[in-house]
Amino acid sequence: MKTVHLALYPTLADWEFGYVASGINNPDHQARPGSFRVVTVGVSREPIRTIGGVTMVPDTTLDAVRPQDSAMLVLPGAQIWESNDAFVDAARTWADADVPVAGICGATIGLARAGLLDDRRHTSNAPEQLAPTGYAGAAHYVDAPAVTDRGVITAAAVAPVDFAREVFALLGVYSPPVLDAWYQLYGHQDPSGFYALAGEQ
Repeated sequence: MKTVHLALYPTLADWEFGYVASGINNPDHQARPGSFRVVTVGVSREPIRTIGGVTMVPDTTLDAVRPQDSAMLVLPGAQIWESNDAFVDAARTWADADVPVAGICGATIGLARAGLLDDRRHTSNAPEQLAPTGYAGAAHYVDAPAVTDRGVITAAAVAPVDFAREVFALLGVYSPPVLDAWYQLYGHQDPSGFYALAGEQ
């Protein structure tokens, strides 16, 4: 079973990782049922409090995880990305090991700080959000809900569904027909996607 590591830290944005976690941990539609699972990782095992006031306890810690044991590092947004150095370093370590990294909303600041967006197509909430990092990739900014380039996924805060679709596609969690049906339901709010998904079970 492949492990997708979901990073936890204070002020985590609750709405940004839900589709990713539930989609990966739901074996019903996986291309190979049971092939992927989500494990949460923190700087320590101390509970963190999300921006929505939910308390979460990491399953493991960064110092206990190696990129080689991970299928992807998922970084939700938070209010601390200007100083979230441990996960900035982790993103760089994962990418250097050719393990995918996915960041949404404020986490794109961390990816810029890590130097991962200097030469990759990417997006964020707005170009102005990344400019203060001093990164060198402004010319590669794309005005899109979510972007994947060479193992790095970026997305805007308002696009958790598109973010999840990019994660699923990069990992191969779902077969293409199932992923299309999933996005039809959640991305386009088209009920026929539900029946398409049910037909794939």
